[in-house]
This record gives sequence, C-alpha cells and structure tokens, in this order.
Amino acid sequence: MLGLFDSKFKKKVFPEIDIKYVKAFDVFLQKRGCSGNTRKFYFKALRACLNKAIQDKEAPESTYPFGKGGFNITSLEEETAKRYLQNGYMEKLKTTVMDNSTMEMTRRLFLFTYYCYGISFMDAALLTKRNIVQYNGGNSIVYKRHKTKEAKKVKPIQIGITDTIQELLDWFAANTILISDYLLPIVSREYKGEQLYNHIRSRFGRTNKNLKNLATALEITEMKLTSYVSRHTMAMTLQDNNTPREVISQILGHSDLATTNTYLDNFSSSVIDEAVKVL
Repeated sequence: MLGLFDSKFKKKVFPEIDIKYVKAFDVFLQKRGCSGNTRKFYFKALRACLNKAIQDKEAPESTYPFGKGGFNITSLEEETAKRYLQNGYMEKLKTTVMDNSTMEMTRRLFLFTYYCYGISFMDAALLTKRNIVQYNGGNSIVYKRHKTKEAKKVKPIQIGITDTIQELLDWFAANTILISDYLLPIVSREYKGEQLYNHIRSRFGRTNKNLKNLATALEITEMKLTSYVSRHTMAMTLQDNNTPREVISQILGHSDLATTNTYLDNFSSSVIDEAVKVL
C-alpha cells in the first residue's frame, strides 16, 4: 500500500519517514475508505520496520514518528461487527452436500478452515505435506502464520488431524487437482515469491464470490459469507462452550487478548451472573 501512496517509497531514506509523512499516509488510507483497524495494520507493519532499523542502527531515533508524542496507532482501533454464524446456519454448512462441484469444494474449504482453528485463507493455501508431522502417536498440521512468522518468539500453531479433518483432506485428494505437495486446491500453478502471494490473493477473491453463491443456495441471509466468517465462528463456538479466552487467543495465534476480543461478543448476562457468585 505504501507503494501506491508513494511511488518513490523504495528510494526513501529512514529520516524521511517522519510524523508528517505518516500523517499524510493516514489521510491517503482514509480517502481509500480503509477502516481504522485496516489502517492500524499498515502502521503496525511500518512501525515494526522502523523499530528494526533503529535497533540495527540504520535509522535515527530523532525522526521516529511513533511513540510518546507521535502518531498514535492505538487510537485507530475500532469495535468491529462480529462475523459469525449462528448454530443453525453452521449446521447447514456441515450437512448439506452440494450437487455443483465448485460449490461443494467451496463448502469443504470453508469447513476445513473452521475445523483447523479458523486458519486464514493465506495460511491454508500455503499448507503442504511438509506441514504434516507426527506427534504423540498421531498426525498434526504445524505451521507459522504468514502474517506474523517473522516476528520474534512467534510459536507455531499445531492442529491435531481429527477424523473430520482427515476426511476433508482425503476428499480434496480424490476430487480436486492438487499442485505439487499442496494439501488444498487453492494454489493452481507453480508460483513462488510475490507471484505466489498475488495468485493466492486472486484465488481468495474468487473463493469469496463462490461463498456468496453458496450462502444464497443455503439461504444464509443474516450476513455476507466470507472466508473470515469461519475464523470468527470457530472462536465464538469455543466461547459458547466456556473455553477461556486465553485458550481461544492461543488457538487463534494472537499475541494479546485485545486482538482476540475483537472476534468475540461480550459475555452474556448469565455468564456474568454465574461468575459473580464467588464474590
């Protein structure tokens, strides 16, 4: 996105990325209709780059645009509309086999991401046979989130392959064309690097269009069905079954509870009433 904002960004020196530059970038993002949370994502990435540059003594601290008195990234955070399916709709997705092959593949991709702890579309697309490892007598999918894999001390996410997940993997292997060692029929060509990233983003858009058609076929009308919905639905299903938020946060691969809380509704009054009985 910085490349769209500033065509000469790659030639910039660190002192030029100052508070004035950051504020102009924020205005640019607002004009493009980016929400506060989306803008927060871009600025956190920029801040991480500058922090690394300062740590490596490649950039001066004097022009650092964040921190005390600087651009406040936290203030961009917004309460987001919760995007999760009620049990009845989720049951439809689990049990309704579609006659159309594209719709059935789309339904199973959605279920795969749901059962795999709400794995993101990008991370699911990049899964290969190398991500399957033996652990405690069974097989697990082990991966690092593409979004945070370069962060310090980031831990891999481990997903035990249940019978349900294995059945989905077997279906993809038998009914779709899988390229190289990929587990899912998302990547359709032997791309690498930026080409691979752009290819997956393109497939992401196509899959969301297919999910829209699937929602219409299943009469899911309460919300727009997208790949993100599986992640939010998984998180809310865990909360509804009294899973502690700290555990949900770890399952989602979040580094803090604040991020997890954006996925979840406030606790119901019955949960609060039960909790305060210890007072």
